[in-house]
Amino acid sequence: MMARSATFLALYLASTLFAAAADFSTLRNGGTARVTVIVDGDTVVLDDGREVRFVGIQAPKLPLGRPDFQKWPFADEAKAAVGALAQGKRVTLHFGGRETDRYGRALAHLVTEDGSWLQGDLLRRGFARVYSFADNRALVREMLALEAEARAARRGIWRLDYYAVTAQAEAARRIGAFALIEGVAVATATVRGRGFVNFGPDYKTDFTAAIAPRDLRVFMREGIDIARYEGRRIRVRGWVKSYNGPMIEVTHPEQIEELDR
Repeated sequence: MMARSATFLALYLASTLFAAAADFSTLRNGGTARVTVIVDGDTVVLDDGREVRFVGIQAPKLPLGRPDFQKWPFADEAKAAVGALAQGKRVTLHFGGRETDRYGRALAHLVTEDGSWLQGDLLRRGFARVYSFADNRALVREMLALEAEARAARRGIWRLDYYAVTAQAEAARRIGAFALIEGVAVATATVRGRGFVNFGPDYKTDFTAAIAPRDLRVFMREGIDIARYEGRRIRVRGWVKSYNGPMIEVTHPEQIEELDR
């Protein structure tokens, strides 16, 4: 069975070779090194000692020594895909925002010596989903388009309910998880500088996207009035927590996708 899975993965990767299709010219070049260790589906170690977290994406997670951590579905396949794409190859790092995380890992876009943009490849093949931050927004729009392509074709993780887009009425079942929640925004409000996008008539129980004052100012500087979401079908991505019902804290515009524009 393992041999058959490995053969399928090799054929799948070969049949969907995806060269870098993003503009890295505005990003800082972080040098070149060889991939020596595959940690998981979005992290590698280089021969210069750097551990690199693939910025902008999230692959299914492995326990990696964390106690009582349940492996996410498709985690082994995602790690194997990174190995097939990058093991032993030289990669160039590109930085588009914050360059290291709290664990000291480099936060970079990686392009292999044969021209493969690893984030783009993994998203297009359904081995990861977009996972962006306010201090690292470079190429997020391009990555969202590749994720959408994989989701429409039901590739990889998009065949599994575990990762499926969730209707706003079912958002409560995603509390504690990173999720994509979709529905029609029925109302918006700004209260003491904080923005709210409500997906139901009862803000204390229905799904809500909340935007802190400093983050709402980013929306405003980029010409986005959250009132425009009213009556539109939108998709919100982020960690779902429980606060007056299920809620996602939105920190930057790319977390909200307008689906009927």
